Amino acid sequence: MGRSAGQRALILKPQVLAPLLVSLFCCVFSEQIRYSIPEEMAKGSVVGNLAKDLGLEVPDLQGRKLRISADREYFSISSESGELLVSGRIDREEICGRKPVCSLDFETVAENPLNIFHVTVVVLDINDNAPLFERSHVDLKISESIQVGSSFPLDPAVDSDVGINSLQRYYLEQNSYFDLTVKQSPDGNKYPELILKKSLDREQQSSHQLVLFALDGGQPAQNSTAQVRISVVDANDNAPVFSQQVYRVSVRENLPPGSSILRVTATDQDEGVNAEITFSFQNTAKDVKRLFDLDQKTGEIMTKDNLDFENTNSYTLSIEAKDFGDLASHCKIHIEILDENDCAPEMTLASMFSPVPENSEPGTVIALLKIRDRDSGENGEVMCYLQGDIPFKLESPSRNYYKLLTDGALDHEQTSEYNITVTATDKGNPPLSTSKTFTLHIADVNDNAPVFLKPSYVAYVPENNPSGASISCVSAVDPDLEQNSHLSYSIINSDLALLLLSSYVSVSVHSGEIFAQRSFDYEQVRTFELIIQACDAGSPALCANVTLRVFIVDRNDNAPIILYPTVGSDRSALFDMVPRSAEPGYLVTKVVAVDSDSGHNAWLAYRVLQATDPGLFSLGLRTGEVRTARAMADKDSARHRLLVSVQDGGQPPLSATVTLHLIFADSLQEVLPEMREEHSDIPDPQSELQFYLVVALALISILFFLSVVLAIALRLRKSSNSKVLGCFRADLCSHPAPGIVPNYSEGTLPYSYNLCVASESGKMEYNFLKLTGDMSAPQDLLFNDGSCDLDNSTGESKVISELVISSHVSFCITFFFKLCTSVRPLYSTSCL
Repeated sequence: MGRSAGQRALILKPQVLAPLLVSLFCCVFSEQIRYSIPEEMAKGSVVGNLAKDLGLEVPDLQGRKLRISADREYFSISSESGELLVSGRIDREEICGRKPVCSLDFETVAENPLNIFHVTVVVLDINDNAPLFERSHVDLKISESIQVGSSFPLDPAVDSDVGINSLQRYYLEQNSYFDLTVKQSPDGNKYPELILKKSLDREQQSSHQLVLFALDGGQPAQNSTAQVRISVVDANDNAPVFSQQVYRVSVRENLPPGSSILRVTATDQDEGVNAEITFSFQNTAKDVKRLFDLDQKTGEIMTKDNLDFENTNSYTLSIEAKDFGDLASHCKIHIEILDENDCAPEMTLASMFSPVPENSEPGTVIALLKIRDRDSGENGEVMCYLQGDIPFKLESPSRNYYKLLTDGALDHEQTSEYNITVTATDKGNPPLSTSKTFTLHIADVNDNAPVFLKPSYVAYVPENNPSGASISCVSAVDPDLEQNSHLSYSIINSDLALLLLSSYVSVSVHSGEIFAQRSFDYEQVRTFELIIQACDAGSPALCANVTLRVFIVDRNDNAPIILYPTVGSDRSALFDMVPRSAEPGYLVTKVVAVDSDSGHNAWLAYRVLQATDPGLFSLGLRTGEVRTARAMADKDSARHRLLVSVQDGGQPPLSATVTLHLIFADSLQEVLPEMREEHSDIPDPQSELQFYLVVALALISILFFLSVVLAIALRLRKSSNSKVLGCFRADLCSHPAPGIVPNYSEGTLPYSYNLCVASESGKMEYNFLKLTGDMSAPQDLLFNDGSCDLDNSTGESKVISELVISSHVSFCITFFFKLCTSVRPLYSTSCL
């Protein structure tokens, strides 16, 4: 009463804003579409153009994927036109029963972007059901003493239709005793009552036959009839009377079966048998009788089954109290069911997008969940949350819907699938919850390059390996799946030449195994490097490289080779002369050998296998030097033989041998007898060589003599021309021929030769003979200058004589040299 205008404004402000906020909230989350159709429409009938009503264009329907989210029992959406079509039989009575307004609520979902639209289809009733009496014949017993105006309730007819199509009126066939009135129960149902309009006289008429009609308001109207047979009984003046005409009671839906709801009471003023009352259900549906039980004696009403607020929130029972004289009275019991939080939330997976690519951006929609709780009030308010630490989140775009979104980066290699558990909890006391777990697969994307198991590889291959043998294997792994993890191997580079690479090694494309294409030789190639690439089969393909270093391991496949001293076919060397006065440690000779192998296989050891006098000489194990171990004694032999073995360090070891001939002498003359004695056991070759030597010396002497005679004859033939001769001599002295080397000590012929001189004078031999650099005929042998007035013929004769002498001398020297070289192995002389 005392509030100011400002206070009233503050009080009214929330009342004004509340409807506005509610309308805005609804517009954000959804749009309500409403249609009305009659029941029992044919399948495929058009309800309405849903796409047009939602503002969607027909060409966009394929991309938007307009569909009904969950319940597809009654309706479907045409993908071509966007029309909402009837897909199943719609029976209003089966779906909604006696509800005055029957509506089917469902949601439609459109993607890209995601929108949810609430659609309500109101099902209109048609007159497809006639009123039906539960009993076609009704038997009544009425006392003859009943007062005029008494009423007798009859079973009502039941019409499944509603509205104007439902039961509208009853009427009774014309008769003299009874009239009909229609009454309405608290639940709105109409039921007929017979009204006695004339006193009954059993003696006049003991029974009456009546026909009761029930009509609905449809066009055309439908009706049904029931036969009412009335038997007139004698004298029961007072009917039972209930303490209340209407009983009201409230019970909770979790009341267990067998629980007492209430007890009705009725009294009868009669006495004796006429005062005994029995109770029974009257005009009560079968489903109600299934839930409730009535004690005929006590009038106690108990539950027979579980009550469910979500199915029916109230019941109306009609109870009849009848005495033994068949006098009865009736009452109504209205039972209200109170809601309990006995329904856990229901969760439906309306849409699911799986698998999800691992490169999906945060905020990508994964699934659409529909949540429903059949309880009312706070018991029906539901909140959803995710269990566990997972990269997802929930958002509620509209009433009863939740979107599951990505909330972080996904990695198939770390987690290939998620078991996502969504829990829905209501606000009841105690709260009830429902959990649903579904598996979300993460689709692999080729985002991982192959990784080799080692940063680099090293292979050791023994030489002389068989061709085609496996020498190594590289291996890489790719955490991706399927095609993205299928690896192929190839050799992309090498320090070998490109042409040589294919003949040396190859790689298995699928396994990464390296094969030798040939037998390796350590002495040719000791090591080489390969760069191997592994690529996956993704698009685009990712690759990785690794280095393989191949080392050829030496095998002992080469025996030592003796370089010095040179040996003959019998593995014997020439004689080596040792001074008789050699002191201990004197270097006599040295055995030089090499081994093509390496490492231990090339470590050479020199050993004496046989010796004429083992104590006289020593051999260096690693150097191969032959030294005197002591001074020579008088009793020691002058000629010695050493069999030297050169052995490498391989397994098994390989070796070579050489026989050394050592002679103690102070001069070459002392060696010759030893040489003759050495070769005395080979008479035939020696005698042949001596014979050839004698013949060769004779021929050389004869040829030399003839050459000298020819030269003198040519000179005497032209002796009269002294001027020319003097000029020739002067010119010859001043202009030596170009083909003749001026330094005579180095050889004055077109052939140069060296002399091997022994330690004493008079003992020499030719070591070798070779051609000089210029063997062409000299052009300036013809003297054409003015200093000499020699004719051509004379000059030619002179030059020819000189050349003939030179050629003969050269031939002799050459032939003698070749004979010396053939004889030389018989003598042990040193070339100085």
